[in-house]
Amino acid sequence: MSNLLRKKNIFNFNDVIDMISKYGTPLWMYNFNVILKKIKELQKFDTIRFAQKSCSNIHILSLLKKYNVKIDAVSFGEIRRGLCAGYVSTINQDIIFTADIIDDQTLNEVIKHDISVNVGSIDMLKQIGIKSPGHKIWLRINPKFGHGHSKKTNTGGENSKHGIWDVSSALPYIKKYSLKLCGLHMHIGSGVDYIYLEKACKTMVNYVLKFNLNIRSISAGGGLMIPYRCNDASIDIKKYFKIWDNSRKLISNYLNRSIKLEIEPGRFLVAESGILVSTVYAIKKTSTKTFILIDAGFNDLMRPVMYGSYHYISVIPKDGRFLDENDTTDVVVGGPLCESGDVFTQNEYGDIETRKLPNVKLGDYLIFHDVGAYGASMSSIYNSRPLIPEILFKNNKFRVIRRRQTIEELLELEINSC
Repeated sequence: MSNLLRKKNIFNFNDVIDMISKYGTPLWMYNFNVILKKIKELQKFDTIRFAQKSCSNIHILSLLKKYNVKIDAVSFGEIRRGLCAGYVSTINQDIIFTADIIDDQTLNEVIKHDISVNVGSIDMLKQIGIKSPGHKIWLRINPKFGHGHSKKTNTGGENSKHGIWDVSSALPYIKKYSLKLCGLHMHIGSGVDYIYLEKACKTMVNYVLKFNLNIRSISAGGGLMIPYRCNDASIDIKKYFKIWDNSRKLISNYLNRSIKLEIEPGRFLVAESGILVSTVYAIKKTSTKTFILIDAGFNDLMRPVMYGSYHYISVIPKDGRFLDENDTTDVVVGGPLCESGDVFTQNEYGDIETRKLPNVKLGDYLIFHDVGAYGASMSSIYNSRPLIPEILFKNNKFRVIRRRQTIEELLELEINSC
């Protein structure tokens, strides 16, 4: 018996074993039914705009398009992903490019496909105005405060590089280049605190009233939390929407027109849909700790090392034996990389922590939960480790949406340049 289903029953035990036998480990698995459930929870918002940086696989983007989810792109590559997935940028701003700088290649792509730009700096505003007068833009405002579950996910205030600090300095350039101001965007960080949320909403209203901004939409940004731990509370979407909707109504009344309200979720839509499957290859003991070493590293799943993020870990016994969940061992879970920091059980300060797991044997499988966001999309080839496969479950079928990269493909760019 496994404790795979103890947290969330998103995959059948036998299906996971079947995918392991077909594709090996490590591998990513996603259940699209979970994503659909999340889309439905956000239906009250006028626009759901997916922050594709959280999970940028083209196959998933194309499915989101079918459910009228629009996308945000933060790079030239993400614009191309959106186009490959079938998004047509000129229709209803299906793609919006968000950044604080814009290079020539990206600017040319934005102009070519008439993509609206969410502008995060005055210099970027000038570039767009000079080369594409009359272009559709949004302003990303730094409200001079922020809040995040980690200091690395705080996207507002003096220590944040994101957004325009002085909105009044942007207005002359909008007028000079006849730029079409479509909306305002305000995202203060990842992780919802209702006190900060209400403060952000009030600030959004104040900017519109102070500068009499002739907009059509406002964006609440993203950062909606999900319950990573078993006892974590889920976000109250109705309360979240109501707070933003009240601000939207104030702006609508002031401008005497209907204002659309956008939400820009990333992890909220996809995190809970995904698992990372790995195999135990070594069990090592020191005088004080037991290390479980697996074949997935931080090149695959970066969040625990980057942010000290918690992911629930469960075990599938390879031999099918019964696991007594009351009989556990405190262990440290680490990967294969030649890095001391390649440990999945650490806090945001980099301190090693232990996790209670059922007694694990060599060859057993460890499952990391809630990795659909910022899992595969943050993967790297560090230590010359090829990217691992992504498997999607939809309509009661599994299909490969990214095959395992070969070492030959990894080396090809270098070999061909010799």
